[in-house]
Amino acid sequence: MSGSFEKQLAKDEKAGNYPYIRPKDAATLLILDRDDRGSVKLLMGRRHMRHAFMPGKFVFPGGRVDVSDSRVTDVLPYHPDVEAKLTQDLKNAKSAARVRALALAAIRETYEEAGLFIGRQAHNNHLHLGTGFEAFAERGIQPDLSGLRMIARAITPPQRPRRFDTRFLAVWADAIADRLPDGTGPSGELEDCAWLTFEEARQKDLPMITNKILTDLEDRLAKDPELSPTTPVPYYFFRKGGFVKQEL
Repeated sequence: MSGSFEKQLAKDEKAGNYPYIRPKDAATLLILDRDDRGSVKLLMGRRHMRHAFMPGKFVFPGGRVDVSDSRVTDVLPYHPDVEAKLTQDLKNAKSAARVRALALAAIRETYEEAGLFIGRQAHNNHLHLGTGFEAFAERGIQPDLSGLRMIARAITPPQRPRRFDTRFLAVWADAIADRLPDGTGPSGELEDCAWLTFEEARQKDLPMITNKILTDLEDRLAKDPELSPTTPVPYYFFRKGGFVKQEL
């Protein structure tokens, strides 16, 4: 990887004398909306200043995988190529349920933070979704993983107070089945949610890795405007004192 990226990330999130922490699985969702002229906007929001982790930063909705996410089974499945990418090099629980939970965490957090329901209207009113998806069940919305595409994966370097193994997933805005009327989610964790162009997003206060993912996504859209599920994706992690970039 380029030295500039390593230096910027080191400046953005300095290491400390923290003991080794196993990275927690996490996922975030980049919701894309393209107009008739082909211009793409993304949904982003500002993290509340009360947060200890990245307060005031603009991010995509998402968060840590909860245990309950692995118990949700009444969902529409991934595209097989996307599932294969997400299955590679699992650090924690190695199961199909855990792989499914990655997307479900991103979908759940998107509802909680931005008030959006990613899914499809179910053909019956007897969805069994469980904790975190009660609002989906009430509306008869079945979480749908089929339109999700993997954009990148990044693991927080060691010696940080918090570490995440984050999967960055994207979906087009036509996957939004419903939304809360006030334009935000019940958790209140994201403020000022807005649809931003890439240029507008870069004017915000972004974490370094978010800025990098924006660049990766913009480059990919230029070559792969429909986000093919077979396209290789970058995987960033720290090894032997420096960042490594592999492809999945």
